[in-house]
Amino acid sequence: MKYSIYQMDIVPGNPKANQQKVLEWLVSILDVEKPDTIILPEMWTTGYTLDLLKDIADINGENTREFLSLLAASYGINIIGGSVANKVGENIYNSSFVFNRKGELVYSYNKVHLVPMLNEHNYLTGGTAVPEIFELDGIKMGLIICYDLRFTEIIRPLALEGAQVLHIVAEWPSARTLHWKSLQVARAIENQMYVISSNRVGEYDGVEFCGSSMIIDPSGEILVEGSKDKEETLTYQLDFEKVNQARVNVPIFSSRVPGLYKQHQ
Repeated sequence: MKYSIYQMDIVPGNPKANQQKVLEWLVSILDVEKPDTIILPEMWTTGYTLDLLKDIADINGENTREFLSLLAASYGINIIGGSVANKVGENIYNSSFVFNRKGELVYSYNKVHLVPMLNEHNYLTGGTAVPEIFELDGIKMGLIICYDLRFTEIIRPLALEGAQVLHIVAEWPSARTLHWKSLQVARAIENQMYVISSNRVGEYDGVEFCGSSMIIDPSGEILVEGSKDKEETLTYQLDFEKVNQARVNVPIFSSRVPGLYKQHQ
């Protein structure tokens, strides 16, 4: 499966402008990169314009879902649709949508862990269900959103259920770039799966974002890494035999003794 990551800057508070950016980007890279799957960053329609979201959030995710579904079906690609501000009733969620090549919605997820450092919890409602497995082209996958990366509790179950790829969509700040890179490598090694991330670049409201979108293989090798400050496309062809081989070479899953592990709530 060939991936293209869009490491993009985001026009603050302007969903139409950002949709146009994504459309123009996709059209420009299709014939050159020929991806099977594309991935967008977190909150790509609005950025973290939290005080504006009550007026510009996507109601029931309908506009975003229609836009991404049409792109997927028109160009025959899978889309890991980053995430968007999604207004459902009185609540606004940080929601991700995944579409297959036919334009069918195959998975959606509301970000569980809200970022206290950005006051996200004052504007958004956290999801009530942890990430689950979904499939694209017969490959089992998982998806988390930004701050979720710090919580191994929601990631290991995906690997145990056979996920070969973990997607991370993010607006991760430059102040914690070391965490961004180190945690992704750790998640790849400890779960022996590909980790693919799309992080934004640019700056908003005094926060600079670190880019450095990545594709990491199941042994922890960084195969592709974006710059820290430039919009760009990162493309790589995944070899899923690497997942199988990693799990044979270091059989951590058969070595587990979960009956001895403490369970904390």
